[in-house]
Amino acid sequence: MVIIEVSLLSGFVMTSRSRMVLENRTIVKKAEVKANVVYIYLEKLNDESQTFILQLEQVIQVKNLKPASIKIYDYYQPGGLQISSYSGVGS
Repeated sequence: MVIIEVSLLSGFVMTSRSRMVLENRTIVKKAEVKANVVYIYLEKLNDESQTFILQLEQVIQVKNLKPASIKIYDYYQPGGLQISSYSGVGS
C-alpha cells in the first residue's frame, strides 16, 4: 500500500467535495484528514503517471505563507520516502 501524505497550507482546509472526488478514483482505497494533513491511501502504483487535485478552501488569512510538504511512501517500507513541497494554490 502506498500513502500520499499532504500537509495543508496554514489557514486552508480540504473541501468535502475534494475528498469525495478522491475516493471515487479506482486507484484510491481511502482518503482522510487528520490534524491538517490529508492521507491518501493507494492500493498500489504502476508505471502510469497519476495526478491528484485537492480543492482547498482558505478559512483564515495567513501572511508569509510557508511551503507545506508532500510525502509519498510505501506503508510496508517507509525507508523509501519521497518528499516534495508546494507553496501556492492554483485557482
